[in-house]
Amino acid sequence: MAQSPGPTALWLVRHGESMGNLADAQAHEQGSGRLELDVRDPDVPLSPTGESQADALGAWLAGLPAGDRPTTVLSSPFARAAATAQRAVAASGAELTIRYDERLRERDFGAFDGMTREGIREEYPDEARRRDLLGKFYYRPPGGESWADVALRVRSLLATEALRHDGERLLCVSHQAVVMVFRYVLEELTESQLLEIDRGDQIANTSVTRYEASDGRFRLVTFNGVEHLDDHPDDEAPVTEENDVPSPA
Repeated sequence: MAQSPGPTALWLVRHGESMGNLADAQAHEQGSGRLELDVRDPDVPLSPTGESQADALGAWLAGLPAGDRPTTVLSSPFARAAATAQRAVAASGAELTIRYDERLRERDFGAFDGMTREGIREEYPDEARRRDLLGKFYYRPPGGESWADVALRVRSLLATEALRHDGERLLCVSHQAVVMVFRYVLEELTESQLLEIDRGDQIANTSVTRYEASDGRFRLVTFNGVEHLDDHPDDEAPVTEENDVPSPA
């Protein structure tokens, strides 16, 4: 995707481990069709591990050369992403204003919100068959969004924020599917290319995917990087890769 005007670097960060991630893992272990969560998806908080991961990210950013650090931050307004951005900025010691943009929010799962794959297939067998037919990229859950819908949000954000943040190093804190769709848009991937990447790579919590502007285009420098967690001095910020809720249908 052509990059002029726009940021000189773009950082895509998935939020830290959330209580929803833990509830999803627990539901699968118990064979449950639904997650045990008593808050709506936008309000799901970070887990203690997720908080430590966000702090580790900020400490790592502080150790980068001044000319390589992000200069501005955008975040999904969802609690788990917003808290990740806030903790990372605080731990970095940088004086950065965080702006919140709903175009970075989690993909809307509609009627499937809070459900596992098994629960969806049991309660919505016709929809599960329709999803199998259409495929992961174009299937839209009842009342929800497809990955193609998310791509429209990403294209809109890139178009408007390019003008606002021309020459900046922009860090965006978002969600698993949104980070993957950024790759689809920025690298002009095909549906099959994107899904092949998705099959092989689970986006880790607080992982960093970084692009740099080069010859008028964004060039992928790092994908799903977890150096800040691998180098963390204790076990409070491990690498975690749980699905966002709900798990894919």
